[in-house]
Amino acid sequence: MTRALVLGGGGPVGIAWESGLIAGLAQGGVDLGRADFTMGTSAGSFVGARLAMGAEAATLADPILAEPEPSASASGAANSDRPAADLSKLMGLMAEAQGGKRNPAEVRAEIGAWALAAPTMAEADFIASFGRSFAGQPDDAWPERDFACTAVDAATGAFTLWTKASGVGVVRAVASSCSVPGVYPPVTLNGRRYIDGGMRSPTNADMAQGHTLVMLIAVRVGAPVGAFAERMAVQLDEEIESLKEGGSVVLTITPDEASAEAFGANLMDFTRRAGAARAGLAQGLAYAADVKPYWS
Repeated sequence: MTRALVLGGGGPVGIAWESGLIAGLAQGGVDLGRADFTMGTSAGSFVGARLAMGAEAATLADPILAEPEPSASASGAANSDRPAADLSKLMGLMAEAQGGKRNPAEVRAEIGAWALAAPTMAEADFIASFGRSFAGQPDDAWPERDFACTAVDAATGAFTLWTKASGVGVVRAVASSCSVPGVYPPVTLNGRRYIDGGMRSPTNADMAQGHTLVMLIAVRVGAPVGAFAERMAVQLDEEIESLKEGGSVVLTITPDEASAEAFGANLMDFTRRAGAARAGLAQGLAYAADVKPYWS
């Protein structure tokens, strides 16, 4: 029996919630850090890499839980001098990539071109922000545990699954997976630029084919609203079905009502991290007894 852990995207808020959820499950006797294969997309790549590099599952959320809960006035002040990026073009292209009328890779290449032209922080600064979480590791470090994360080639729109065999360092690989177009810069690996793996799918769960048990953690807020959200829900269902058709048992966890409320409307809102982590911790503790018979 082999167990795979698949962690989906969801911005800084998703990182916090997934970290809390994993910590709560571990405190309830379900250690997802013992997965035979861990794969992450975007936010999930960061959380998965931390686990695969040996972070304790039960304390995974501790740094986030220690963050102060900002007041409403403090939140407003913190965001007043940093206008949010206009992601309307990105959302339109993502919907087109899922619409079935054009080659998805072609549309993703358009997203990549837009990302390359967008004004963002410097790539070196973006990489440094990830390096703090993997301090002391050499540039080419990769987890000893089987780990993979997803990205998309900004020039061609081709999907990439970074693994140990890729010969790249985990810090840059994770950064590329988290490079939300228009918000963060595309990341250079092997002379090419890469963007968020969520441009193909928020979870890319079909990449976990062949494992006996797949634990899928997806950051999905509420019921799908609108054609794009409905298509995302259909895509997730299709990925789950493909895993089942391949013989896998699939356990899926999405945010409960309290977690969704803690998220707010913007998964990029750093001020929501501590609350999302607490909600995830509570959900993990509540779900542990149900998951434990499968994850043993």
